[in-house]
Amino acid sequence: MNQEQDARIAKWNSRMAYQRHWQVELPKTCVKRPGFCCFAAWCSVCASYSLRKQALHGDMSRYICCNGNCPCSGRMNESKCPEFCLCLEAWCCFAQSVATTRWMIQDELQVKTTKCDECIIGTMIALQYLRCVCNILSIFVGELRDTAAIIDLIADVVWCSVCACMQTQHKAELDHRDANPSSVPPPLPGMMAPGVQMIPMGAHPPAQPGYGYPPPPPPGAYGVPQPGYPYPPPAGYPQQGGYPPQGAYPPQGAYPPQGAYQPQGYGAYPAPPQPSGMQR
Repeated sequence: MNQEQDARIAKWNSRMAYQRHWQVELPKTCVKRPGFCCFAAWCSVCASYSLRKQALHGDMSRYICCNGNCPCSGRMNESKCPEFCLCLEAWCCFAQSVATTRWMIQDELQVKTTKCDECIIGTMIALQYLRCVCNILSIFVGELRDTAAIIDLIADVVWCSVCACMQTQHKAELDHRDANPSSVPPPLPGMMAPGVQMIPMGAHPPAQPGYGYPPPPPPGAYGVPQPGYPYPPPAGYPQQGGYPPQGAYPPQGAYPPQGAYQPQGYGAYPAPPQPSGMQR
């Protein structure tokens, strides 16, 4: 978990170093690209689908749900039917789909969001929270029902217009990238390579043989099962069954008497003779 947090912190720090700007500012998208802006307003799900596919350079084998930013990412069998999974993401999680595409473009092209764009997007999100609070309060206070309805209408209009402008901004940036491949900057430290999505948590590749600690042996591999001690005992210690079984020792009295044993290769030397004339 610490490694994952460190990677996220490094990514956010790298995003602070972005210096490029969007090709079209958010408030001017409806003027400079009116055709796609109307398409994104009336067919927002289709626009989100096409923009994500374009952000992946048309290679759907790189697709992961929400680019690995959600707990379900990588667990939906995206590799088997990426087009269908992208349709479900754009339809069921539209807001997350638009935000994910925006982050992918910013990370690949190192584009930073201006203060004006942040203010517009923040206002849209704040209105969504306000409508939720007003709808809850209107359940208990009947006088707030009309106010909640008005806030609902304002929040819907702002939501639809801002999302359409955001997707138009994405389209202009992706078209410029595809028309000028040499303008794509190299990735900063801590960021992924362009077009390659992150691996979701829990989807790590299997360990290769020869790396890491050896697996513990099966019980009884060294005679006596030794839980927590997967290595063989030190040399010199007998294994299980190394001692002779009980009753296999020779009975008492079967050994030869003391002094009857002579080392092999040595004879019995006689006592030296006493010199004559020196008897006492």
